[in-house]
Amino acid sequence: MKAVVWHGVGDIRLDDVPDPTIQDPTDAIVEITASGICGTDLHFVRGTMSGMVAGTILGHEAVGVVRETGPGVRNLRPGDRVVIPSTVACGTCSYCRAGYYAQCDNANPNGPEAGTCFFGGPQTTGPVDGLQAQYARIPFAHVGPVWLPDSVSDDQAILLSDIYPTAWFGCRLAEVGQGDTVLVLGAGPVGQFAVTSAFQQGAGRVLVVDGVASRLDQARSRGAEVIDFNAEDPVAVVKELTGGIGVDRVVEAVGVDAQRPKSGPAAEAAQQQADAFEQERSQVAPEQDPHGETYVPGDAPSQSLQWAVQAVAKAGTIGIVGVYPPQMTSFPTGAAMNKNLTVKMGNCNHRRYIPTLLDLVRTGAIDPSTVLTQVEDMPSVLDAYATFDRRESGWTKAVIAPS
Repeated sequence: MKAVVWHGVGDIRLDDVPDPTIQDPTDAIVEITASGICGTDLHFVRGTMSGMVAGTILGHEAVGVVRETGPGVRNLRPGDRVVIPSTVACGTCSYCRAGYYAQCDNANPNGPEAGTCFFGGPQTTGPVDGLQAQYARIPFAHVGPVWLPDSVSDDQAILLSDIYPTAWFGCRLAEVGQGDTVLVLGAGPVGQFAVTSAFQQGAGRVLVVDGVASRLDQARSRGAEVIDFNAEDPVAVVKELTGGIGVDRVVEAVGVDAQRPKSGPAAEAAQQQADAFEQERSQVAPEQDPHGETYVPGDAPSQSLQWAVQAVAKAGTIGIVGVYPPQMTSFPTGAAMNKNLTVKMGNCNHRRYIPTLLDLVRTGAIDPSTVLTQVEDMPSVLDAYATFDRRESGWTKAVIAPS
């Protein structure tokens, strides 16, 4: 079968690999009909999340059709359509039973202290082969995959695998409530759904910061007040829009590959931190192999975190769902402490939220496919990766159809 395979930093290939097989009683083999390219995948290719094992199939977002099940899978049968959560969980340990599927004690083969197990990640997360392939082996399939009705399309369901649940989780971490003014940092796919999720959870106003015009336009169409960090100082604008107080809640949806402003009033302050940012980048991405302007690590790893702390009101709350590797140690702790901030972060417990969000889609309360900007076939996947990596205008979320 064909699959997108990681061979090294800056080196991914569309390879022929063996078809997956049932290995454990609770496995399933799923034919993948839609698979997303996520910013997290780009972290692996850029080198800002190290520890990838050569030969690992990438991808952690997928929809597909069950083709085979092990004897321990009692809830699915061949022919069922399913959405596959990005994180893998056993369903029986104390963490899973409490809803913390991302901290399952049993899914990660590196042991209970290893943390989140997810598809297509580095050695510390398994590694478990990912979902950008024609077929995939799904461990703990009696718990993870969620059955899909025919009324929910692949284009809608693919956003339930990771993006929409992660955004919803980010708003829960930020403790969004009735009437809150919320700031979303980053208008990529998770940021777009963070806007929607914040309003769904009661927000009165949502502000969004990004530097790509097409993404800001899309956020505006969702009801957000938008701020271009390449034209304005985002912290100053947030303060102006909130009477000098700051926002009640912040959802940080950028992560380690943050970009500093290249123009406008915020560029000078960012330039003054250029040396510190470069030290951070060297720390999180010790191996870098850019191909021209492609697969270059972000040049300001802590920029979004700094803005989050600066823009939130005293006693406010920050929810961080942007991805940061263990090597990332920079955070404005002193400033946060002196404002009495609450800071929560983590990997999304996808399986906890997917059924509820699926109901919203099924009943027509939301159409998540509106965030999709590109749908590609398997032969063009490498070009799609490169274009998505360069943050080109009009590219918010790309999906491939492996089958």
